[in-house]
Amino acid sequence: MKLSFTRTLIAAAILSASATAFAGDITGAGATFPYPIYAKWAEAYKAKTGIGMNYQSIGSGGGIKQIKAKTVDFGASDKPLNPQEQAESGLTQFPTVMGAIVPVVNLDGIADSQLKLSGPVLADIFLGKITKWNDPAIAKMNAGVKLPATDITVVHRADGSGTTFNFTNYLSKVSPEWKTKVGSDASVAWPVGTGGKGNEGVANFVKQIKGSIGYVEAAYAKQNKITMTQMMNHDGVFVKATEETFKAAAAGADWEHAPGFYEILTDEPGKNSWPIAAATFILMHKQQGDAARAAEVLKFFAWAYANGDDMALSLDYIPMPASVVKKIEAAWKANIKTMDGKAVY
Repeated sequence: MKLSFTRTLIAAAILSASATAFAGDITGAGATFPYPIYAKWAEAYKAKTGIGMNYQSIGSGGGIKQIKAKTVDFGASDKPLNPQEQAESGLTQFPTVMGAIVPVVNLDGIADSQLKLSGPVLADIFLGKITKWNDPAIAKMNAGVKLPATDITVVHRADGSGTTFNFTNYLSKVSPEWKTKVGSDASVAWPVGTGGKGNEGVANFVKQIKGSIGYVEAAYAKQNKITMTQMMNHDGVFVKATEETFKAAAAGADWEHAPGFYEILTDEPGKNSWPIAAATFILMHKQQGDAARAAEVLKFFAWAYANGDDMALSLDYIPMPASVVKKIEAAWKANIKTMDGKAVY
């Protein structure tokens, strides 16, 4: 994404102001989904400004709790708060990047992106209805692939998770039985399986357990070299988990008309769209008692929007379009204020 000369000047001004107006580190906690890119941005930002960003990757549920308790400068969640929830909590939210959730498996003889799954079959696996890898429902869409006659071990999140919210939101859209029996939330009553904490925990379990299947954010699959599956999308086309299919899904986001940036990106139409896409969000209080800290948080994310696109793409995240960044920065000015009503940003 190319930056305008004006936007580059703004970014330079942000760095200059950051170096002189604030001392210490900013703090955040929440979603594990964006942790790889937040860590990368934080490292680069500290090298430029000397200001660190201490981020606890504890899950979206934990991030929401911590920002509500005001124990961190910002919370992070992949489960967006709807406008009513934002108003009741005195919070405002904005998206940072978009990404994708991918099913991952540990199966001998199965290459990366070789195994094909549909949404209904994936739901039946996580419902415990399909228990063997050579089940006819899986074999039917994988002609010519030698599937082992082994048991399927389901791995899911054990903590409150925005990744789980988006994954179960997708399953609820493609499986009426899942919608009725389990539903969609950051934490659900899993019919079967073993739980791992964070995307990291799920990734580690899948790597260790033969015959397992789990779901993680794409960066974790890439970093851990775990076998991903193909998925049948909304238009009935099997697609691989790639930057192109993630971008196709992200293109369906209607941020211009999303109240409070409340947007869910699962099961987006389009023959090239990856079916389990998601955005990740930052949560901040509308009223700020420490204006300098709040301003530094916003300077950090303004810098990331202006300078962090290539880093995001290298980890399979999709950057926010420039038009959306402009809307986000306008929302900062309108919503995030000092106790006496002055704009922080």
